[in-house]
Order: sequence, then structure tokens, then C-alpha cells
Amino acid sequence: MPIPLSILDLAPITSGGTAGDALRNTIDLAQRAEEFGYHRYWLAEHHLTPGVASSAPAVLIGLVAAATGRIRVGSGAVQLGHQTPLSVVEQFGLIDALYPGRIDLGLGRSGQRRAEFLKAAKGAAATEPQQARIVDGLLIPAPFSFASLARSPLFALYASLLQQPGAESPDFAEQVDDIIALLSGTFRSADGIEAHVQPGGGAGVELWILGSSGGQSAQVAGERGLPFAANYHVSPASVLEAVEAYREAFKPSSALAEPYVVVSADAVVAADDDLARELASPYGLWVRSIRTGVGAIPFPSPREAAAHTWSDEDRVLVADRVDTQFVGSPQTVVEKLRVLQRVTRADELLVTTITHDHTDRVRSYELLAEAWARQGEVIVVTS
Repeated sequence: MPIPLSILDLAPITSGGTAGDALRNTIDLAQRAEEFGYHRYWLAEHHLTPGVASSAPAVLIGLVAAATGRIRVGSGAVQLGHQTPLSVVEQFGLIDALYPGRIDLGLGRSGQRRAEFLKAAKGAAATEPQQARIVDGLLIPAPFSFASLARSPLFALYASLLQQPGAESPDFAEQVDDIIALLSGTFRSADGIEAHVQPGGGAGVELWILGSSGGQSAQVAGERGLPFAANYHVSPASVLEAVEAYREAFKPSSALAEPYVVVSADAVVAADDDLARELASPYGLWVRSIRTGVGAIPFPSPREAAAHTWSDEDRVLVADRVDTQFVGSPQTVVEKLRVLQRVTRADELLVTTITHDHTDRVRSYELLAEAWARQGEVIVVTS
């Protein structure tokens, strides 16, 4: 029996499209994903990016949950450094009150990560470069340095607009502990005062930690016995480090008796490899906009991408993301995902797909779901 497939959606805005188009497409895709048999539908959180409409995941989760009936809906992930534990639990408790048993609360570090990027930028010159390697058939590329991104003006602007003046992000582990207590109704202040959230999160909210390395996120998830999502699609160089650190730190809890790992991947599926490559061709240009610090641009069309003149420096800038995107026919992508699952020992895979045309994106997820469910059979695809 194949492991579950789930979806991570950024609500991408495409060139020539609007945010309204992107949001309507997200709701339509979620409804179709439920028909196709996907297990979860997660929404990302991004800010100040002209090509992404998922700036308020709790709002979008409520809209998606209202438009679907069974699929779990959640965040991938709430940037916890910009919010208090109470505000997060109130948002997700409110949604859970209407759609009990279907809501996932995925948490990610944000303010702390920004400080780490800045620190890494200062010491970047002293860092010994690492080489790409193949691990049992899976490409583990050389790490991308976030040094230049951390120094971009837009990166610095995030903090000033997302946080109150003078505010500092609390310790991630302390925030997670407060969220666990608020969800379970066991919160006590240092003075022993109880606080009960209304609407409460309830037993139906499933708490997750997302991480890109073997650092604090993996440690917190493991030590508290929470499920963990590792980002191969964002940081493929450190995915093995992340899942290994999580499993080593894992302690059984009331939520989980054993570790549970989801691993994300970028994928584009079409009837044949050539068509899939054409649909995926704008991806590198889109990643370049993120990596150069200007923010994700509206996702280009294949024609717009073909018109771009690439420098050697730009190709290096996006190589780790482009080389680890799974592109091709259903057979091709299923085999690549199976390698990812085998090497990471993932219990579930989280797929993110962006194409310029919404119909192509829906079809990609449909073809993948059909092929994934028929593993071991001869797969015949008709366009």
C-alpha cells in the first residue's frame, strides 16, 4: 500500500493573473485534490511577494475547509516568530470549531531563522564549501548560502513590518510548549494563573513542526513527540540531517508513539517527459527572483521563461532547487518520489506543484495521484 500523498500550496499568482485568480484556483485545486485522494492540503505563509497570495494561512485555511468536506487542511507553516502562541491557537481553534478533526497546525521558526541567516552571512567567507552527492539514488546538492539573501533590503524590511517596534522573537521551544498547553487546556502562567482559549483548539487540531535542518525545529519536534515535516523542496541539501536529527531526538508522547516524518518535494507531472519539462521551465526563473532577494515574481509562462538570458552566476544560484525538482511523466515522477521516500524513510510525501496554467497544475496532481495509487501496475497515460 503506497504511503499517503499530500499537497503544499503557495496560492501562486501567475503572470497576467491576479491574487483573486490565485485564491480561486487554490479553492478549486483543494476540491479536486479531495477527489483525487490526497490526504492533506497545506497552505504556506509568505509576505511581500508579488507572486504568492498565501500571506494569511489561517484565513485561507478557513476558506479551503469550507469548500471541502473530508481532506485535512492546515498550515505549512505558520511563521511563529511573528505571532504569539495565543493568537495562533485562537485562529486555529476558531477554524477547528467549525471543521473539527480536519485542521493541522504546522509551525515554523521565522524570527530566529532570520538572526541565524544574518550570523551566517558574516561568517560566510570562512565556511568550507560542500559538494553535491548522491545517496542511494537521491541527489543531495551542495548547500545554498543564504548570506546574500539575508543582506537584502527586503529581508530586513520583513522584520520591521511583521513585528512591533523593539519586539524580539521568543525562544521557539517555549512558544511550542505554550501552544501545546493552550491547545490541551493545561496552560498556567509563571504565577499559576490559568488561561483557557475560547474557542479552544480541541483534540482535532493536529500539531506539526516544519524544519529545514537538524537544528532546533527537528529537536523540538522529536523531544515533544510531534510529527515533523522536512523540506526537501526548500533545502534539499539538509533533508537527511533534518530527519535523522528528529528521529534521534524523538520521545513517545500522547500524540505519537513512534516518529512520523513528512518530506516535501517540488514536482511537475504531464503526459510525457517533454511536456512536463516545458511546463516546469519557468521554475528556475521564479526561484531566481526569490534567491536574489526581490521576492517571488508572478510565475512566468514557458514563453516568458524561454526569453530570459541566463548568466552562469544565475544558474549556480538556482541549481540546487532546479536539479531536485521532480519533472516528467507519471512513471518518471513516481520513481523519483519512491527514491525520496526510501532514502528519507518518509511516512508521507508533501508535493508542491506550480505551473503557469491552472489546468496544467490540476492535471499534474491528478496524474500523480493516479500513478501513485497504481504502483506496481503498468501505468498507461492518455492526454
